[in-house]
Amino acid sequence: MIRVLFVCLGNICRSPLAEAIFTQKVKAAGMQAQFKSDSAGTSDFHIGELPDERTIKCAAKYNLPLKHRGRQVNRTDFRDFEYILAMDDNNLRNLNNLKARYGFEDKEIYLMRDFVTETQGMPVPDPYYGGEEGFEEIYQILDEALDSFLAQVKATHHLYA
Repeated sequence: MIRVLFVCLGNICRSPLAEAIFTQKVKAAGMQAQFKSDSAGTSDFHIGELPDERTIKCAAKYNLPLKHRGRQVNRTDFRDFEYILAMDDNNLRNLNNLKARYGFEDKEIYLMRDFVTETQGMPVPDPYYGGEEGFEEIYQILDEALDSFLAQVKATHHLYA
């Protein structure tokens, strides 16, 4: 089983939406047995909280179930997940600092949009301080990035539905 962790700052906007989109794509491909996913934040701002109301609304628009409570990245995540995907450079930096502190220096951390050639190095913008249109924008960004990510993982691991 391939385990994938999506990480943003507070774990109430981008990362739970990424997890929900990914879960839907895996299910549509008939590959639920091959994947497990979760999401977490690098901060402790929203531990135990439900996703942002705008995230919930955006997910509902696309029939994405959200079954998540905010949590913070911890040491076991670096051991348990093959793929850890950061939403932006700040979270990537935080994750790289954590992996060094926890003794997982060799663990590769990926930037979410690096799986789409045209957007490599670009962040998934944080919609928290904006309106609902920001959540629609990140949905579109994540949808495209996750198609590319899933295709690459399937090819790398020789997975077939």
